[in-house]
Amino acid sequence: MHISNFIPQFLKPREDHFFGLLRNSTRNLHETTTALLDFMEHYEDIGAKAAEIKRLEEVGDHLIHQIMTNLHTTFVTPFDREDIAVLGDRLDDVVDMVEETARTMIEYGIETPRERAIELARIVDQAGAVLEQCGDMLHARGSKLRDLLPLTIELNRLENEADQVTSKAVGELFANEKDPIEIIKWREVYGLLESATDRAEDAANVIEAIVLKHA
Repeated sequence: MHISNFIPQFLKPREDHFFGLLRNSTRNLHETTTALLDFMEHYEDIGAKAAEIKRLEEVGDHLIHQIMTNLHTTFVTPFDREDIAVLGDRLDDVVDMVEETARTMIEYGIETPRERAIELARIVDQAGAVLEQCGDMLHARGSKLRDLLPLTIELNRLENEADQVTSKAVGELFANEKDPIEIIKWREVYGLLESATDRAEDAANVIEAIVLKHA
């Protein structure tokens, strides 16, 4: 009998399981950012679209809960426990910001998205696509793990781009909008979209730390 058969189940590595959960989490994240972009670009049936984004957010919560549960019940993990936990939290944060954006726009009675908001939603969706790529590549071993580094650099670039767009958006808001209520509404929406890219960059920083520790 192979020696591994004598190892208690909770002591055995469950790398494939963790990688699968993280991959599903990043795929759900990208699906959520794509749903937000559709929400912004095709601003119709927004109640139903916001409900779908909320559903995806709940799927993300479930996946993160599974990751945390497995961290408590698995002795051997593919990466440091803290890194896995923080990465899961940051991915969840991105989805939360997306859901809050759609919900806030409905609660504030916004009738038409502004072009800068659509531009930011496109950046958020690009970040979602890159994070999905990261999730698909986390299982790599050795030097191949370093292939993730260009993706983390791209996420940093997207966050910087979002900062610049947000700065322009707020500047235009104060220069052109006379209604103070509209200013308050749109500052909030722009801030949520920018926060989504901030959390994506946070996830990139965790991934970079994982690469540097294990590649």
